[in-house]
Amino acid sequence: MTVRTRVADVSDVPETGSYLFTVRERGGNEEEVILVCCEDEEGPIQAWKNFCQHETDQRLDRGVGNGAVMRDGGVVCPKHGSVFDSCSGYCDNGKAAGSTLVEVDVEVEDGGVYLTDDGLTYRHDGGIEDDDDDMPSSSSHLSF
Repeated sequence: MTVRTRVADVSDVPETGSYLFTVRERGGNEEEVILVCCEDEEGPIQAWKNFCQHETDQRLDRGVGNGAVMRDGGVVCPKHGSVFDSCSGYCDNGKAAGSTLVEVDVEVEDGGVYLTDDGLTYRHDGGIEDDDDDMPSSSSHLSF
């Protein structure tokens, strides 16, 4: 049975940009995911893991502003300029040509975007570094 977790409202996803959130994979690793607008048969919103296929340590959405840079219906890698189609994830140019972003299963229903990917568990909005779980409960790090 697929667990559905509401991660955002459709209105939270910018028309030219992305919405960033963090998930945990079955193996325990955390990954970032971006939601982007897509206006074709794939649905109004698509979800992709937040890294370029040319260099997996290169984030597409760096967690600032409206998220990933978008151009002509595609997500732009900020390092090399490769453009991934926001609906299919496929890149036909630049250093990432011939590759496809890693898809994350989501559903859109009643104005909400739901994570439905069996291999992932929703953690929090924003990037991995935005997780406050590892922060001390006090601003003082002194002990006596």
